[in-house]
Amino acid sequence: MRRGPGKGAAQPGARTLAGRSDQQIHLACDAFGRPLAFVVTGGNTNDCTQFTAVMEAIRVPRTGVGRPRVRPAHILGDKGYSSRAIRTWLRHRGVPHTIPERADQVRNRLRRGSRGGRPPAFDKQFYKRRNVVERCFNRLKQWRGIATRYEKTAESYQAAVTLASLLMWA
Repeated sequence: MRRGPGKGAAQPGARTLAGRSDQQIHLACDAFGRPLAFVVTGGNTNDCTQFTAVMEAIRVPRTGVGRPRVRPAHILGDKGYSSRAIRTWLRHRGVPHTIPERADQVRNRLRRGSRGGRPPAFDKQFYKRRNVVERCFNRLKQWRGIATRYEKTAESYQAAVTLASLLMWA
């Protein structure tokens, strides 16, 4: 087997033991672990850069007449979504959120003293429900094609994730 540059360095789109390494799912799910919206991007894309794209893709149809709901009742996110821009975006739209602060943000806020501001509100008991997202990913990855990422194009990978998401709702 021929290696790329460096010792075992993976090239963008290179085949690895786990399949293709250039696709990543950014996902929002409901309280029951069913996917609401997702975006498929390259494997090196940061989670927080795709937050607004995923949130704007959420459309929950109403049981009666009316336009679909686009604003969730509450957001639970991990430390990857802890940024001032995301918190401001959520605050402007009136969406309550529970996102822990990263350690470097806590240090910077404390270093600034009274100019650092108050820490954001954080409810530990509510945050314990975040495992629903991890369980949603585990259910998606029961599909071998999604877990191994063997699809050659992003479109076919997105189609597989869409199909698996639809079957999770059935």
